[in-house]
Amino acid sequence: MTKNETFKNWIEQYSAALMRRAVYLLSDKVEAEDIVQEVFISAFSSYESFEGKSRPLTWLMTILNRKVADFYRKKYKSEPNIKLDHFFDEDGAWKNNDILNDWNAGNQETQLLDNAEFHKILEECLEDLPSRWKIPMKLYYLEEKKAPEVSQELDISTTNLWKILQRGRIQLRECLEMNWFANEN
Repeated sequence: MTKNETFKNWIEQYSAALMRRAVYLLSDKVEAEDIVQEVFISAFSSYESFEGKSRPLTWLMTILNRKVADFYRKKYKSEPNIKLDHFFDEDGAWKNNDILNDWNAGNQETQLLDNAEFHKILEECLEDLPSRWKIPMKLYYLEEKKAPEVSQELDISTTNLWKILQRGRIQLRECLEMNWFANEN
C-alpha cells in the first residue's frame, strides 16, 4: 500500500476519534478541526519516522496531544492579563469574604456526582472561565496531569500554575453558587 493510500485509510478510520479528543481538549469545534488537520499534515510529513511499534491511532493521538499543547502554549502567551477587580479591591483584599467560607454541603457531594444537571452547569461554568484559567484547570483536573507536566506544557512556573488554579477554582465556585446552589431547594 502506498503512503497516499495509507493516509486515505487513516483519515477515514481515525478522523472521528481524533475530532472527539480534540473537541474535548479545546472546547471549540472549529479549532479542533484545524488541529486535526494539522495532525494529519504533520503525520504525513513525518510518515517515515512511524516505525509501526504502536497502532497508528496511538501515534496520531500523540501528535494531537503535542499540537494541542502547542496551541495552548501559544494562546496562553498571547492572551492579555486577566483583571481580578471582581474578586479584589484596590488594596488586594477580598471584596466578598463569604467566598472563603465552606459550602454547607453535608452529604450533598456524593449526590452531586450523580446529578446530570449539576454536571451540565459545572461544564458551563468551566467553559465561562477565561481561557487563561480554563486551560490549566482542564489539564490539571480533567486530564489529571501532574503540575510539572501542565507547567511545562503551558511554559509557566509551578507557582504561577497554583495561583491560576486557585483563581479558577474561586471563579468556578462563584459560578456554581450563583447557578446551582442559589437555585437549589
